[in-house]
Amino acid sequence: MTHIPGIVITGASGRMGQMLIKTVTDSDQARLVGVVERAGHDWIGQDVGEAMGGQALGVTVTDDPLEAFAQAQAVIDFTAPEATLEFAALAAQARCVHVIGTTGMSDEQIAALEPAARHAVIVRAGNMSLGVNLLVQLTKKVAAALDEDFDIEVIEGHHHHKVDAPSGTALMLGEAAAEGRGVNLADVSDRGRDGITGARKRGDIGFHAIRGGDIVGEHDVLFAAPGERIVLRHLATDRAIFARGALKAALWGQGKAPGHYDMVDVLGL
Repeated sequence: MTHIPGIVITGASGRMGQMLIKTVTDSDQARLVGVVERAGHDWIGQDVGEAMGGQALGVTVTDDPLEAFAQAQAVIDFTAPEATLEFAALAAQARCVHVIGTTGMSDEQIAALEPAARHAVIVRAGNMSLGVNLLVQLTKKVAAALDEDFDIEVIEGHHHHKVDAPSGTALMLGEAAAEGRGVNLADVSDRGRDGITGARKRGDIGFHAIRGGDIVGEHDVLFAAPGERIVLRHLATDRAIFARGALKAALWGQGKAPGHYDMVDVLGL
């Protein structure tokens, strides 16, 4: 079975980390060969299956990512921007496919991934689901078809543990809308309305973030004009869709030329 790609999961104890571990171990197309947690975490040195409250999986949690990456063909990483930059350099050193689902990365941090992408495959997306990536393409096409009589608003909702806003997916949708209109999102983004803000500026793309309960992910793109509204919507009810998409990306990246890819490439959209 050594021909089956070995996968390392970073941030093993998180909700997505545990879902990714389950997705990989349930798959007949990949092997779980390593899991990584931050130094000092309670799981370090434990079998990850037992740490998750189940049966042993024969994989010990480590705080040494390079050692783990050296055994793998791919790394799936839903952590934090600073950690992702460190993992990118190490994954490139090990020539692993690096699948990045980390959100909240600044433009500077995204640009800092490029040296690693010269040596290894990086697949980065704010959302790994098929449905969301179809929504991104639809948003671009609708924005291109409509003029600025249609105001564009992106509304997203997530669980109360999420630490960044707007979500990575909301930003993907905003970028798609801006691209469809032939403008730079940074020039038209409206993210903070509070108090007496004045009238809405024509051509702006607005963002709104809802945080509450256990919402997995809800995204609406609203096109509103006098007399009519168009709403494009995606509702996620199970974060397993993101894990399945990330695994698909890790498998797709095997044998590809080094470079910085996204889920549009993976899904052939």
